[in-house]
Order: sequence, then structure tokens, then C-alpha cells
Amino acid sequence: MRLRTWLSLLAKHRCAIHPLKLGLAATVTAFAASNSINYRLQNMLYGKRLKKVELKQPMIFILGHWRSGTTYLHELISLDDRFASPNTIQCFAPAMFLMYGRLIERWLNFMMPRNRPMDNMQMGFQKPQEDEFALSNMGEPSTYLRMAFPNHDLANNDYLDLRELTSEELAHWKATLDRFLRMVTLQEDKPLILKSPTHTGRIAYLSEMYPQAKFIHIARDPYDVYPSTIRLWQTMDEVQSFQVPKNVDYSEYVFRSFERMYNAYNDGVTQIAPERICQTRYEDMVKDPVGELGRIYSELKLADYDQVRSKIEAATEASKDYKKNEHQLNEATRREVNRRWGHYFEKYGYEMEGESR
Repeated sequence: MRLRTWLSLLAKHRCAIHPLKLGLAATVTAFAASNSINYRLQNMLYGKRLKKVELKQPMIFILGHWRSGTTYLHELISLDDRFASPNTIQCFAPAMFLMYGRLIERWLNFMMPRNRPMDNMQMGFQKPQEDEFALSNMGEPSTYLRMAFPNHDLANNDYLDLRELTSEELAHWKATLDRFLRMVTLQEDKPLILKSPTHTGRIAYLSEMYPQAKFIHIARDPYDVYPSTIRLWQTMDEVQSFQVPKNVDYSEYVFRSFERMYNAYNDGVTQIAPERICQTRYEDMVKDPVGELGRIYSELKLADYDQVRSKIEAATEASKDYKKNEHQLNEATRREVNRRWGHYFEKYGYEMEGESR
């Protein structure tokens, strides 16, 4: 992020940085100052060209709650080199990647952790990444900013569905997203595949902004989604925050975020022509990734699937030994998942266990 955004975040949280995190804060401050300088330089060099960029079609948005398999699906589709996905360096360094991105990808990839801390999936500067990180780094408010100071209020999810933003806030968010997509298109010159769970509740706005875009929604058994999401936020807060997390109520945060996201998604999806959206489930993707992805290509009329089938087959064969994290739910939590997410079980064909109310 740029220095102004970083200082604003610090002021909002009264610089409540734990002493053990001062080194991380100092590093972020240095990078933020550098980003502010590079942002102006990059804008001087590329600003006029960005205004002329036309987004390639069809763009693809992959939607679904955290830990529903969006990353797995994203990485498989990204093997199709007729499309491009924003990568890690583009999403985490939007202020400079047009100038230095290719050099960083080539020479500094060794600095990236080999695997993601929450699920052991591979990482790298060239790997497909969530564009939500780019929006946050470009100064847009995001639910992800709660990771910086997790001991403070976790309830600010207005940007999960955009419905309570002012007209000025919404216009600014749209302009930031569009600018980032043009930046990536300028570098890649291909239709883009976007994946951010945060986009799930924004589907109505995205559909209106990009009327030729297509959407893939992936669901997963709620009994897996709930504990895996708890682990996600616990792990990310330990690694990314400027505090030492304590007494954080992740449970209620996960329940409320899910409900807000899917209230907006269920409303928004009714406004989209059926030929623009395809539904899948994580369990079906894992069972038959080659066949399920072929069905998605066919339903959305994306491209000739035969041209990428062999890559998909090779990738799924190479990853067949990947071990998912195992999670257990106690009976009280299982009943609460049933009570609050019952509509999701029914809509996506999952069976509730035990008492549902």
C-alpha cells in the first residue's frame, strides 16, 4: 500500500502495534514510502496508455466463500494460456509492477515462502493471486484490512457486498478495480481470470460493470468450510498482523461474513442470464477435475477445451497426492452451522447431520 493509506490505517487503530511486531511495521513503512514514489512514476510512464486499454473478453470471475476451492479452480483454469490471471507480484505491488514486475518475478522468486501457511498449497510471484489484495494495496477499504489489527472490531464488512457504500465510495471502488484490470491487461494482453472470494457478494455490480463477463461459483460442504475458514483467519492473523491475536471471536465473524456474502450473492445471481454463470462443487472438482472443468468450459462457451485438456490432466495427476487439512466439529458447532447456513446445504445439495434447528 502507499504511505497515505498506511498512515491512515495506523491512525485509525491508534498505532496499537505489539512490540514484537515493530520490525514488521518498520518494513511496511519503508515499502509504503517506496510505493508512493513508484506510484507517481508509474503513472507518469503509463497513465496515458492505461486510458486507451480495452479489456479483453470474456473475463471470468471465480466466486465462492473462502476455503471452498476457489484457489484450486483458479490455478487449473489459469493453465489455459489463452487467458491471464493477476499474479502475486501484480496484486501485491500494483504501484510498481508495470515497471519492475517482470524483473522481480525472474530474480526474486526465492524470497517467497514455498507454501501457503493455511493449507500448504504452493506459492510464488508468478502464481495466480486474489485481486482483492491489489485493491487493498491501491488504497481501497477491504475486509482483509482487519488482519492488520485483529484485536480490534471485526465487524466492518461493508465492502463484502458494497450495498451500504455511498455513491462516491462505490464509484471510487469501481474505478480502482477497473484501473487494476487495465494495468494487468496492458502487461498481459489477454482476457483475465479473476478470483477473490470477496467478489462473491458483489456479483450484481460486477455483472453490470462488465456485461460480457462470465462467472463460475464453487460451493463446498459447510462442515468443511466453517472450520477451515476459522483456521484461515487464525493463521493469517498470526503471520500478517501487527498485534498478537488474543480472545478474537472468529466464530461469529465467520458466520456473519458468510451470511452477508450469500445474501448479496443470492440476490445478485437472479439478475444474471443463465448462460453467463456456471455452478460447481469442490467435491465434484476433486473427484473428476478434468471432466468437471470440461463441463464448465462447455456451459460457458469459454474456448476449445481440447486445447488445454492435456495440461489439466498433467496438473491434476501431479497434485493427486496433495493432502487436505482435516477438521473436526463438536456437536454444538455443528448445530449452529445447520441453523445459520441451512439454506446453503439445501441449495448446493449437501446433507445436514443431526438436529437442524
